[in-house]
Amino acid sequence: MLRFVTAGESHGQALIAWISGLPAGVPVDLEFIGRELHRRQLGYGRGGRQRIEKDQAEFLAGVRHGKSIGAPVALRIENRDWKNWERALPVEQIEGAEEAQRRLTAPRPGHADLPGALKFNFHDARYILERASARETAARVAAGALAKLLLREFGIAVLSHTICVGHARLEREASWDEIVAVCENLESPLRCVDSGVETGMKAEVDRALRAGDSVGGIFEVVAHGVPPGLGTHVQWDEKLDGKLARAIMSMQAVKAVEIGSGVINAASYGSEVQDEIRYDPARKRFERPSNRAGGIEGGITNGQDVVVRGYLKPISTLRRAMLTADLNTKEAVKAAYERSDICVVPAGGVAGESMVALTLAAAFLEKFGGDSLEEVRRNFDGYQRQLDNF
Repeated sequence: MLRFVTAGESHGQALIAWISGLPAGVPVDLEFIGRELHRRQLGYGRGGRQRIEKDQAEFLAGVRHGKSIGAPVALRIENRDWKNWERALPVEQIEGAEEAQRRLTAPRPGHADLPGALKFNFHDARYILERASARETAARVAAGALAKLLLREFGIAVLSHTICVGHARLEREASWDEIVAVCENLESPLRCVDSGVETGMKAEVDRALRAGDSVGGIFEVVAHGVPPGLGTHVQWDEKLDGKLARAIMSMQAVKAVEIGSGVINAASYGSEVQDEIRYDPARKRFERPSNRAGGIEGGITNGQDVVVRGYLKPISTLRRAMLTADLNTKEAVKAAYERSDICVVPAGGVAGESMVALTLAAAFLEKFGGDSLEEVRRNFDGYQRQLDNF
């Protein structure tokens, strides 16, 4: 079973990721992992934190001589900003720490500040903020990069692009080649496949910046080369679309998830929604001329691209602060402001890629599991022969 957990606070010493269940022998490309972490930091509308951090994963366990060894993988991502917070958030109780604390008693609407403070009985939301921050997704991206490296061995790639920022939206489907091209172009400000639409997206970000506001949007994650048969229909909690929805919904600021064209499908007739089935004798495969189902039917992949969309609300930290109530005095005050972004949709897409890759890699190993990459490959090749002879 492939599992991962993360630890660390936004302004703590580091972020930690722990991954268990990765087969032995998976090549661990440090340059690729570094590029994935860099991609997460890019995007028009990001805040000043991205100029401080230069994220790199330091592997502490589970990788030797450039390959996984079957043991749990542990990695660390340094927080360079820690030097500015060491006195405010020390591990041990030290003299003068009380005065150095940066308390947050004016909870920000839309954040975990207030519900977290109530849950843990804190009259200072600083500890809630530190762990609830989207800075945590750096650890997810590092873990997701390992999942991508495993999937890459079997011809599966996972990428994302931006389809909406504010009121500017891409109103057509993007081809896989377009998505690959825009992901390879690290200069693309919002990772939209249409430069004209991207100009409108930039204008939305600029408008929010001038107003002291923030803007949300939609990212689309596409997994290409996924074989049919991952996931299952037999239990509610084993359906792959349910697992993918949970994975994306777990991301900070995501408030809705869509598989394929699910939103439009809900307002359409059945004859307009279902993907007709054909058989290609040359490829010896069943195929469909459309992909409204997003590559999943009945909780099982059907051999088409898996398409998942995440709907990001605007970031809750606003320069133009909203009203709130102080945790201690209960009086009406302006919400606290923490250094933040204006738009994080492209970064959300990279984090979404990681969550989709981790979910697909787990389903892949459930289907073709083995203790080594060679054993997984034998099982996968046997299944491919079964499909050829179906």
